[in-house]
Amino acid sequence: MMSAETQARVGAARVGIGGPVGSGKTALIERLIPAFAARNVSLAIVTNDLVTAEDAERIRRSGLIDPTRVAAVEAGACPHTVIREDPTLNIAAADELEMRFPDVELILIESGGDNLASTFSLDLVDWWMFVIDVAGGDDIPRKNGPGVLKCDLLVINKTDLAPHVGVDLVRMEAEAAATRRGRPMALTNCRKVEGIDAVADRIMADVLFR
Repeated sequence: MMSAETQARVGAARVGIGGPVGSGKTALIERLIPAFAARNVSLAIVTNDLVTAEDAERIRRSGLIDPTRVAAVEAGACPHTVIREDPTLNIAAADELEMRFPDVELILIESGGDNLASTFSLDLVDWWMFVIDVAGGDDIPRKNGPGVLKCDLLVINKTDLAPHVGVDLVRMEAEAAATRRGRPMALTNCRKVEGIDAVADRIMADVLFR
């Protein structure tokens, strides 16, 4: 007889992307779409906003992915709720994408922008990353937010801005590594497509096992 683990949901892998407002979550997704296309991964996306579908519309207009493969969830309140306390809306959106596109292998679920306390329920995702950016300050890793501490991959984005906002990137990376006790991190510059392959490859290895 199969174990409970073996009987668990079989379908597309689900990866959460959380982080504060303006950290670059949507820009990261826009860079990951062609990266996964190059790796022959069939992709779909769920975005979360408070009361709009702005991020979903941005991705649909990008020309990077079939617009029908992008679903939007409106949290209507605290964005933590729909990815952690009661992820029903996001689970339903991901399930609908899987039913419409049986070939989909990976669903990226972008949370609504929030603070450093954002985390994902494992009822919703198999693996999740947390995106911070240097413009938010190099003290972010020292604040010990649950998002930074608990995520499977910490992404430090907008590395190109470091010299313009007085951030010591080397120190920020070192403090993040110390805070996370060696757990995986990636540095990215979405404008110049720097570090994107490292993020995609991490998901390929850790989530898709390819």
